[in-house]
Amino acid sequence: MRELIARCKALVRRSYSHASPVIEIGDVSINTARHQVMFRGRSVRLSAMEYRLLEYLAMRAGEVVSKANIEEHLYSFCSENFSNVVEVYICSLRKKLGSGSNRELIHTLRNQGYVLGELPA
Repeated sequence: MRELIARCKALVRRSYSHASPVIEIGDVSINTARHQVMFRGRSVRLSAMEYRLLEYLAMRAGEVVSKANIEEHLYSFCSENFSNVVEVYICSLRKKLGSGSNRELIHTLRNQGYVLGELPA
């Protein structure tokens, strides 16, 4: 079963043009095989939900990802979530990955969603 899951994750990475399990965006390095996040060479501890959110945004780096898409990815289709939980996790990630940084890593586009990395033109 573990091998099947690993193969599926590799297929997903390739579909998002990430053949390597390591995704680098600015000062952040995400090892999707080990679920490890590094910021400026230092390991960053994330909760499971923070990691899932960061990995999802990293797979779609440079794209605008709506709050609805994030909620669909993070939660089951049966759950109805009308709170600001996505905003809370985004805020937490910004604190953990952006403290002391000149460049913002996660951008908010009002009424559109979030972008990890460079803003689209």
